[in-house]
Amino acid sequence: MYKSKVLVGFVLLVYILFAIYEFNGNEAIALCLDCMIVPLIALIYVIFAERKNTFFLLFIICYSVSDLMGVIIPYVPSSKEIDLNQIDYFVGNILFILAYVFLVVKIGKSLSLIYVFRNFKIHLVVLTILNVYLVYVLQVILSPSISMLNEYYLEMIYNIVMLLLLSVALLNYFYRDNKKSLYLFIGALCIVFSEVMQVAYFYIAERSLLNFISTTLTLIAFYFFYQQSKLLNELNEEEKYMVME
Repeated sequence: MYKSKVLVGFVLLVYILFAIYEFNGNEAIALCLDCMIVPLIALIYVIFAERKNTFFLLFIICYSVSDLMGVIIPYVPSSKEIDLNQIDYFVGNILFILAYVFLVVKIGKSLSLIYVFRNFKIHLVVLTILNVYLVYVLQVILSPSISMLNEYYLEMIYNIVMLLLLSVALLNYFYRDNKKSLYLFIGALCIVFSEVMQVAYFYIAERSLLNFISTTLTLIAFYFFYQQSKLLNELNEEEKYMVME
């Protein structure tokens, strides 16, 4: 227990230092500190979580490796033959996509698709329309800064998977209606808003406040993701009825 509190305190210290350096204009140091937050949370999960879910573990590992690349790549000697920034961009984003896919699978496994399609028809239609619109808006924002077609499609897949995560988490909350599903939904919501802030920071205005809000939302998201990992799914009314039969 003491060791876990020390690590949690260290995460908060890194976050505070990130905020200080970010608002002081030391972007390089702030970036390194920012990229260390999720890997430290992953370490806490691996060491101290009593019940480890395979897909959630894969999610947090992929996310952490992608973040760590942001720390390591700038200090790796580059050459004319190898563009390390491009490797960081493509590999890093693919890892983020895989991370979100693993989390979608983790959440989706607890859903009854038959029940969802039967009882949430309007929700599915509204979510689909909303997601299509949001992907379109994000692509419009990103397009002026994208020079290659493969970057455009990678960003599109990234945004689709990210919004799919939010939709699945919301449907899971409607279906389960318990504390675990609520924490998952809040975590997914914070992750999506964090990504939106990142888009605003990189492609609209590089303001420290946007990056600070993005990192804060990411920290909040992983707090709720970690808390839900301690909880078990309670049976909803339909599942209780099926067990009784």
